[in-house]
Amino acid sequence: MKDFSDAAFSPDVIALMTQALDGAVAALPEPVNSTHVTLLAESVLRTAKTGERDPTVMQRLALLELQLMPRM
Repeated sequence: MKDFSDAAFSPDVIALMTQALDGAVAALPEPVNSTHVTLLAESVLRTAKTGERDPTVMQRLALLELQLMPRM
């Protein structure tokens, strides 16, 4: 996982980020790969760090980024 040690979020924002990540993971086909979950989490963290607070937007961006990643 990338270094997000300089990021700080309020409990409310963490709840929104959790909602976004849970939704993104739920949208993945089974079986869910742990690498994909990590990539989704990194995307949600990056997006929240830029100031985004809408969990739907964070979820969609994470899924879009995952889709655009080179296949492993």
